[in-house]
Amino acid sequence: MAVGALFAAATGCGPREPVVKIGFVSPLTGDQASPGQDLLKGAQLAIAQAQAEGPILPGYRLELVALDDQRSPTQAVAAAKKLVSDPDVLAVVGHLNSSCTMPASAIYHQGRLLQISPVSSNPQISRQGFDTFYRTCATDDLQGPAAARFAVKELAARTVVILDDMTTYGRGLANEFEKELTALGGRVLMHEGITQGDKDFTPLLTKIKSLQPDLLYFAGMFPEGALLIRQRYDLGVGGHFLGGDGLYDPTLILLATPQAADGIYATTIGADIRQVPTAQEFVKAYEAAYGPVGAYSAYAYEAARLVLWAIKTAGRKDRQAVLAAMKTLTDYPGVFGRQSFDERGDSRIRDIGLFTVRDGRFVFLKTVSVE
Repeated sequence: MAVGALFAAATGCGPREPVVKIGFVSPLTGDQASPGQDLLKGAQLAIAQAQAEGPILPGYRLELVALDDQRSPTQAVAAAKKLVSDPDVLAVVGHLNSSCTMPASAIYHQGRLLQISPVSSNPQISRQGFDTFYRTCATDDLQGPAAARFAVKELAARTVVILDDMTTYGRGLANEFEKELTALGGRVLMHEGITQGDKDFTPLLTKIKSLQPDLLYFAGMFPEGALLIRQRYDLGVGGHFLGGDGLYDPTLILLATPQAADGIYATTIGADIRQVPTAQEFVKAYEAAYGPVGAYSAYAYEAARLVLWAIKTAGRKDRQAVLAAMKTLTDYPGVFGRQSFDERGDSRIRDIGLFTVRDGRFVFLKTVSVE
């Protein structure tokens, strides 16, 4: 099994003192390792800062246990079971993919283990009714409609082709986009699914070219998104290209080439972290430790800090006490502003960011606050 990397906030040998562990799960290898590693660095920074401030509970050292789910739901469930079975684990930060978080969340719920997902955005996850689940990002029933409004009202797109990667995230986001687009008077010429790992989209894009849509919308992750963008450019497919937050990774531009990616648009499940006043100390600390802030780093940092707050507030090594403490959180001073959660565990910060690609990099356009 490919899970198992262990990161400790304390080093050295000698007698083992009592430990409090925080789990972390994300794709750390494979084609989505880039955002997964960005998440890990955000969590590691939060743990390092907490360790420097002193014991989270008197007499206990702190460890971050990082497991690799390889973006596989099967691996995600295996990782969740591993964490639940360890009595030293009091909470978990994870996962990246909604298709991994959905099945894993049931395992955490059964084990009464607090789970805070940084960026799993499918709205159905929180509608399962698990009181162990929270997330620090906006959901796709906000992101999809925001993208549709941008497409119709600002890009003047009337005819649209929709592609998704048939995952929990991709299909859910695409459906939310399509509902709002149709309500606004847009017309969907085609809605097709692709498979993660596919490399050649030329036949599909040739068909799309013949339809001459005003816009191609893709709900999926950056490895397939980059190939679609590059092959679309090579075939001369016209119209705008817009996608969801799964595209928002610098690797997309490298894989697609800056020339082919120029002018595409992507929404994100939060504001541009560099534009948020409350995030500037985080940005400085992260860049000093790791270099440029990743697309999702701040979300994992926020999730880890919230986990640490809940453990410290609980005051003892007890999962049920940690869950009870988390339920008391209101108006937490987070990196995105004052953080709180609704009865489902969804963040009350409902910002959607909009970016375009210019000169080989993502450029922030604006933040849309969804009521």
